Amino acid sequence: MPEGTTQERETAGKIRAADVPAHVGVIMDGNGRWAASRGLPRIEGHRRGVEALRAAVRAALDFGLDYLTVYSFSVENWSRPVEEVTDLMGLLKRFIRNDLKELHKVGVRVRIIGVRESLSPDIRALLDEAEDLTRDNTRMTLVVAFNYGSRQEIAGAARAIARKVAQGLIDPETIDEQCFASYLDTAGIPDPDLIIRTSGEQRLSNFLLWQAAYAEFVFLPLHWPDFDRQAFASALTEFASRERRFGGVGSPSKKQRFLDRILP
Repeated sequence: MPEGTTQERETAGKIRAADVPAHVGVIMDGNGRWAASRGLPRIEGHRRGVEALRAAVRAALDFGLDYLTVYSFSVENWSRPVEEVTDLMGLLKRFIRNDLKELHKVGVRVRIIGVRESLSPDIRALLDEAEDLTRDNTRMTLVVAFNYGSRQEIAGAARAIARKVAQGLIDPETIDEQCFASYLDTAGIPDPDLIIRTSGEQRLSNFLLWQAAYAEFVFLPLHWPDFDRQAFASALTEFASRERRFGGVGSPSKKQRFLDRILP
């Protein structure tokens, strides 16, 4: 589904020719502030945020990402006003009902991470439907972190492993990073290469704390409803220019080699 200006398409081509991250996580922050700055109700910011999400998924497909994980609703978000939470649940329902068929058509697999037991039956049914319909798709996986909190996820994994140890099913001496990761919500999903956060905030806010151990971070000053294809391309270009050493020693010339490829 290619789209965008000639300049944007050229930028996408340069990204694809360089180092494209396999997995990008996005903290979609700033919907409420976007609305407040325009004298609009918060729900309008969330509606525009859904439009930005649609555009981000299209761009991710064009850029060749394998995984896109979006932080859509955290366990802490339940503390927001009841009216706002109700509106957010309504937007989730409409997004799945309106967009699921299109996502399936273009080969996107949808996977949901987070706690489902406390959700209402209709929301759980929609999440199950999204996963079941798209299970065999392979073009890209859209991971939706919904009712998600990374500390809760890690604690849950520790409890699950402790139960297996108590039952004699796991030898404590065999528990390593790979074993622990297999009990997280993201089991089977590669760790993110890049985390993008909008709105200018520079923190993870309980998002993929374990998985982001060696991720690169790009913090953008714009609010999520203003996140567009060019902003996404800019973040990927910044990622591609960095030297990822994973605790080792890298080549100091990588950034210059990348810039030589994309600059006139």
